[in-house]
Amino acid sequence: MSSVSAGLLKTAVHQDSLMTRQGMLQRMFSLWFNGFVYNQIWEDPEVDIEALELTPESRIFTISSGGCNLLNYLVEKPEKIVAVDLNQYHMNLTRLKLASLEHLPDYKSFFDFFGLADKPQNIENYYQYIQPHMDEKARTFWEKGSLLRRATGKARIKYFKKNLYYYARFGRFMRLLHRISKMTKYKPERILQAQTIAEQEQIFNEEIAPFFDNWLVKKVGNMRLAVFSLGIPPQQHEFMKEESKGNLINLYRERVRHLACDFPIQTNYFAWQGFSLRYDSEKLGAVPEYLKPENYDDLKQNLHRVETHVTSLIDYLKSQPNNSLDRFVFLDSQDWMNPEVLTGLWQEVARVGKPGTRIIFRTASIDSPIETDLPPELRKLFVYEEERSKELYKKDRSAIYGGFHIYSMPSKPNSVDA
Repeated sequence: MSSVSAGLLKTAVHQDSLMTRQGMLQRMFSLWFNGFVYNQIWEDPEVDIEALELTPESRIFTISSGGCNLLNYLVEKPEKIVAVDLNQYHMNLTRLKLASLEHLPDYKSFFDFFGLADKPQNIENYYQYIQPHMDEKARTFWEKGSLLRRATGKARIKYFKKNLYYYARFGRFMRLLHRISKMTKYKPERILQAQTIAEQEQIFNEEIAPFFDNWLVKKVGNMRLAVFSLGIPPQQHEFMKEESKGNLINLYRERVRHLACDFPIQTNYFAWQGFSLRYDSEKLGAVPEYLKPENYDDLKQNLHRVETHVTSLIDYLKSQPNNSLDRFVFLDSQDWMNPEVLTGLWQEVARVGKPGTRIIFRTASIDSPIETDLPPELRKLFVYEEERSKELYKKDRSAIYGGFHIYSMPSKPNSVDA
């Protein structure tokens, strides 16, 4: 990662003194997060789109992560999407998706690249169609990387002929869990063959729920490095321990049950990724909207609506004029923030946001930090749509988070000073 990205990450994560236990954990996490963490975003775009109430005039500001959801939002043809990220690895993946959409010759070559992500032809297509349009930094990232990576011939672009979804920290951690399941004779992938919710529940009880009772799974599930591999910083980890009363394994089991049993498996691409590290490439039911053939032409035609930046949420917003954006997607980033940083962010939302602004985000715990951490004068500018948030949380197919939250700003304040 560049020194700029590393510096931004430290600013976001390092909230406590190095001499404290929490401060040391935060620095360990930033070192671990200083890499390729996510190969796919784990927030359900269907829930996001319903909550955002997008229109042709919507101007979206979102964290990029792996770039999936900004393309899923683009299917809805908003006026503009601005994607930012602290992590240059994730931004490089996002920009590769955008360049692939623009320059690959057809839908099949695009789906092979990101839907299957395991074809040797993908590498040939990269060099023929995509690479000539990439800047030097992007080419270095995908083709060369570090000195060690160059010496061992492990260019990141080769992920796309070996299955991208096996890689990144998240993918490697999931592969470890799959290896443990084979060692313990459980077959979680059986659930992908289920035809009904009842069958899904039966297979979950037979193949997945008992997996969490294995001593090795308990050991791995409680390791700090394990939760870091899921992109969970120390702050979120503390919230999860509090919610689970110290029993993280039971919390994991319940969230995986939600993933496995609460939605038809035929359309839940998060479950397919979780239980097989791939999408449904045959029936195309369990794939993101941006990978469906009916959306391909529209996405290509509307790429000009997207812009990307390696920067922080607050730094970007501070550079923008008043009343210039009206949809904000913060993923789970606010779990990383202390009240002072959170206040600064929402002051900028109040200034930059247009009348009718809508803000969505997720949290590791059930509760929204906005209800406790903002100064009263700033908090009263926003309406918490609590009941709708709870309803849409139940629809979220990814099952990773503890809470989903929607806020709106119906009218513009005269002042945003806290």
